[in-house]
Amino acid sequence: MIILGRKHKFTKLELEQLRKKFAHITVIPYRGKDPEVVLEEIENTSKNRTLNILVLNTKAKVDGKIISYLTKLQFRPNDKVTIISVEHFMEKFLYKCYIPSDHKDLTYLEDVKPYTKFKYFQKRVIDYIGASFLFVINVFAQFFVKSKMKKQSPGNLYFTQARVGENTDTFTCYKYRTMHENSHHDPYTQKEDSRIYEFGNIMRKTRLDEIPQYKNIFKGDMHLIGPRAEWDILVKNYEQQIPYYNERHIVKPGITGWAQVNYSYGANAEDAKQKLMYDLYYIKHWNIVLELKVIWKTILVVVGKKGM
Repeated sequence: MIILGRKHKFTKLELEQLRKKFAHITVIPYRGKDPEVVLEEIENTSKNRTLNILVLNTKAKVDGKIISYLTKLQFRPNDKVTIISVEHFMEKFLYKCYIPSDHKDLTYLEDVKPYTKFKYFQKRVIDYIGASFLFVINVFAQFFVKSKMKKQSPGNLYFTQARVGENTDTFTCYKYRTMHENSHHDPYTQKEDSRIYEFGNIMRKTRLDEIPQYKNIFKGDMHLIGPRAEWDILVKNYEQQIPYYNERHIVKPGITGWAQVNYSYGANAEDAKQKLMYDLYYIKHWNIVLELKVIWKTILVVVGKKGM
């Protein structure tokens, strides 16, 4: 595979995922280089290795000779080459939407729309089934959780926080408390965070602390699955650093979601942008199969078969 240009700077994680699908990945920078040199690099790579796909990842004007050569690649008799834009490539192979780094090319937003009435109906059916299941679990789990808290971190059973939902409206989100009460303020959780008590850490890893959000589903604040409901203070910061961040708020947030099961870390605006790519893919490509896939991946996390 050849990636022509660096319009999108592929992250280390993205390249690791792509190497599982493509034996060889060659990135050929384009902007500011002599087109003859670029053409020679493409020719050498396509001759020395089997080339299946070429990703157009540049905003610069492509030289006519390169276009002519790329056109011929598509008609090679033995190993035809697929030429694809980086936008379509990321959705097809990384299951996330490309978003620009310079905030200039926002045409991708026209394909990200709220759910149709039928899709919304399907999601609410899943919501009520899922929330009912969580309610039954909560009836029994709350006594066990409360006993653990009493020993390790006495205080309130529930933790409430203002979260941003559909149309950027805020709502009160319910969770089991996983930190000591009156802990110091820090919007991000650190590794081995001293604010989290022992069983609170277990609840976070198994997502047991999310169970009380069945209340938010019944109230209509949340879906079972969707973009993560973020703290309103964090959202204000992300809005300043990622101008198109609010696009994820055209739908209700979820207890779990496509971003949560595909991208685990979240400690800064860059991580928020990466998760946004998955959120936009989920909204754009929503269907029952994708919904069930998220549920299955979430179950794997809960039972410890896969980390998030």
